[in-house]
Amino acid sequence: QVQLVESGGGWVQAGGSLRLSCVASGRTLARYPMGWFRQGPGKEREYVASISWDGGVRDYADFVKGRFTISRDNAKNTLYLQMYSLKPDDTAVYYCAVDIRHSLTVPSTIEEYDYWGQGTQVTVSS
Repeated sequence: QVQLVESGGGWVQAGGSLRLSCVASGRTLARYPMGWFRQGPGKEREYVASISWDGGVRDYADFVKGRFTISRDNAKNTLYLQMYSLKPDDTAVYYCAVDIRHSLTVPSTIEEYDYWGQGTQVTVSS
């Protein structure tokens, strides 16, 4: 069993920055790709970014390219999402997830992920 706990969310003005963290327990995640998703008010959950097991491959949704950076520290079993130039449209609950079935891919769909955190709220005011 895997537990994922996100933190680092909060309120920020447009143009500001936040760094989200996701700490895993119950299993070492060093061999598995991980990702971030978000769900805005009244919207479906959507893909934000993903990273390969070793950090060598990173993928981003078009709407965050150049503004967000995904990274991981396998020694700490922790995933990060550094967010810059935040916009009101980035307001959402952000979720981290891990794919334990496909260690060599960088998944971008909800169905490919097996375990999810409870989410952390990010609110960006204009």
